[in-house]
Amino acid sequence: MSIESVKSHFKQWDREGDVLEFQTSSATVIEAAETIGVIPPRIAKTLSFRGEGEHAILVVAAGDAKVDNKKFRQVFGFKARMLSPEEVLEQTGHAIGGVCPFGLANNLGVFLDVSMKRFESLFPACGSANSAIELTLAELFEYSGAKGWVDVCKAWEGEGNEETAVGNAVDGI
Repeated sequence: MSIESVKSHFKQWDREGDVLEFQTSSATVIEAAETIGVIPPRIAKTLSFRGEGEHAILVVAAGDAKVDNKKFRQVFGFKARMLSPEEVLEQTGHAIGGVCPFGLANNLGVFLDVSMKRFESLFPACGSANSAIELTLAELFEYSGAKGWVDVCKAWEGEGNEETAVGNAVDGI
């Protein structure tokens, strides 16, 4: 079970007990924000892309951010192509709605987008469609084994009001 791999991952920091499990869905940015009681931008969403080799790369971004294809290509050197739900499960070990950079099935490159830097803490999923954990930026970086910070998103700069965040989340990414 995916959430169990995440809890096991957090044991090395004695944080497995901090994984929150909900009675309601937290599978989308909007659902997670409503369930947790925060604005949508504070949901740290994990996006899965085809890498250059056989493994995917993950980009964790604020809930109101959208991938900017031009920025993505400049940073990674290839076109941003998201994985299918089946590929996401195969690469991460997590199903859509619970994808996170913790307890992964494969050793994937994890990158954190600067869109999250405006918050002291965020809420990434924990391997299931009804889980999350509150982490500071430093904790998210450490626990995810991130390779670094990147600037590959748009539609969040100077924003952060709930109305814009809700609109972006409804639009998809």
